[in-house]
Amino acid sequence: MDNFLTRLRAGSPQWGFIVSYPAPGIVERVGRDWDWVWIDGQHGQLGYQDILALVRVCDGLGRPPFVRVASHEYAEIGRTMDMNVSGLIVPMVQNAAEARRVIAAAKYPPLGDRSYGGRRVGDLRGRHYPQDVNADVIVLLQIETEEGLRNADEIAAIPGVDGLFYGPDDVLVRRGLPMDTPKTPETLGADLRTVAEACRRQGKIAATLAFTPALIEFCVRSGYRLVAAGADIAMLTGGSQQASA
Repeated sequence: MDNFLTRLRAGSPQWGFIVSYPAPGIVERVGRDWDWVWIDGQHGQLGYQDILALVRVCDGLGRPPFVRVASHEYAEIGRTMDMNVSGLIVPMVQNAAEARRVIAAAKYPPLGDRSYGGRRVGDLRGRHYPQDVNADVIVLLQIETEEGLRNADEIAAIPGVDGLFYGPDDVLVRRGLPMDTPKTPETLGADLRTVAEACRRQGKIAATLAFTPALIEFCVRSGYRLVAAGADIAMLTGGSQQASA
């Protein structure tokens, strides 16, 4: 994690792999190809034990696990943080009030109001882990709506928010656009710049997902440092279709 944070803080883009299926063997097989792993506890087919197993596999590979939780709920966020994750991704944050509630659950005082006593994080770090964990765990809030885009600056400015994660699919849905709308600099560029510029102004990390060379290049030029660029779903689908053809 120290090397990852050093590269991230130096401005080097870090490439992530998304896991949605409860198959730790997938991460064991391909995890070393990537800089970090996004474990999707919101839309993936993953329960608590599945996420915990995937976090442990990431630890064994030396790849930071970022877990996306399903909600802003205090107990869920705290339970996930107690797994000793490297990053937390929280969906659908639309304004500063929501951001403050998330930070209250995810960070220890003085930044938040996280409950002490996590089993795995305490086992691995010792009883004094709250002294360091606020700075060690990256909390990313997802900007996925028009309201979130309008409020990106004030969300990024909240103490304890480490970065913003632009999520294009929910934005497209809310604009009435079909889900097969091409994700290109032309269709997403304005939103991506809005989020990246808010992060730059507030000194925070800009994160997103991009799967084509053109969009990846645009994101890097715009200042994105965490980019999810691979996924188990996409690789299973693409590989299967290619093989069957």
